[in-house]
Amino acid sequence: MAQGRATLTGATSRGIVLDLIRSRGPISRVQLATATGFTQATISHVVRSLASDGLVVESGEREYTGGKPRVMLTLAPRARFAVGVQLGADSTTYVVTDLTGTVVGRLRTRGVRTGEPAESILAIAARIDRLLAALDVDPSLVLGIGVATPGPLDVERGCILRSPTMPAWVGFPLRERLAAATGLSVSLDNDATAAGVGEFWGGDGASSVAHCTVFMGAGIGAGIIVGGSVYRGSSSNAGEIGQLRALRSEPGATIESVAAPAAVAAAARRAIAAGRATSMVLGEGDAFADFDVVAASATRGDPLALELIAESAEHIGDAVVTLADILDLDSVVLAGPSFSIAGPLYLRAVQRRVDAEFFARELHGVRVQLSHHVVDAAAVGAATLVLQQQLSPRRFGIGAFAAAP
Repeated sequence: MAQGRATLTGATSRGIVLDLIRSRGPISRVQLATATGFTQATISHVVRSLASDGLVVESGEREYTGGKPRVMLTLAPRARFAVGVQLGADSTTYVVTDLTGTVVGRLRTRGVRTGEPAESILAIAARIDRLLAALDVDPSLVLGIGVATPGPLDVERGCILRSPTMPAWVGFPLRERLAAATGLSVSLDNDATAAGVGEFWGGDGASSVAHCTVFMGAGIGAGIIVGGSVYRGSSSNAGEIGQLRALRSEPGATIESVAAPAAVAAAARRAIAAGRATSMVLGEGDAFADFDVVAASATRGDPLALELIAESAEHIGDAVVTLADILDLDSVVLAGPSFSIAGPLYLRAVQRRVDAEFFARELHGVRVQLSHHVVDAAAVGAATLVLQQQLSPRRFGIGAFAAAP
């Protein structure tokens, strides 16, 4: 694969202007000058540079203010692309987005629970090649690849630090190996943070002052964005709300140990073994498939399934209320494959909890929504990380986590 163009924003002014055109476009040069404080001469120079690179085009719209009509500017969507990979034990999802963050193609394959990481990296690179070819995307227009995985991560080395479902990947130099295999720069982040960035970039968290995306795959985590900046913590492993102590369970239990898919599936098995009546028919030990059965049965009104999902949702509600109180959140998005079936049930339960218990509820509410990309949220967010690195790297602080080929 040919190496993508390394940067869009050679100078800070280019990045600021490009991000404003993305987020507020169509927008005029006068509006850009007002929003940035730059002189008209600086704006004209930057816009001319962006247009010559094919990144910005005149939209054909005009703003009429009583004088000469102002030409409106927008991004050229197909000027550049980004790839996002949601790496998981049971499935791996690939997406390609254009410069605006719109998904133009996606692919889902088996996960990497089995097999050697070195071989899997080559397979991942080949699938990215094929996906780009199928979409007729010139690899030279690809800015890079974002990879989202469950945490915790060692971002300095670009590897997974601990994983019960992907043990062979622990310590493997994922970021550097994928960069070498593809010839593209690679960014690595945990799935919850990636999903959070994706929601803030183009989803329902875009106007939020204090936002959290709760991501549930095999585990439960949160991507936190406050004041437009990602909160990562000292080692980029912030947001592990699944590790909070569960208030409604035995001492020492965590939210993840009682509310995540494997815990719900185990509770279903115990209840069925104890003779509880249900329409559910569970499989042969695949916890995530069993969780899907529970979730689907709950949506159809099975009493036991509804009870199990409700209990899981209450635990997640505990975590969300705690985080909302600490960070004074104004928006929460639920994302991840484990919300794909019973997401509306979780949504209602969590919204009810924050409406009743959020500490500052007399001043403002906390809006809870389901992600528009609920299943692929981390993949879309991973691609968004690449775009963010180009459009507003100082704002989102992600440049340190990218490896060049």
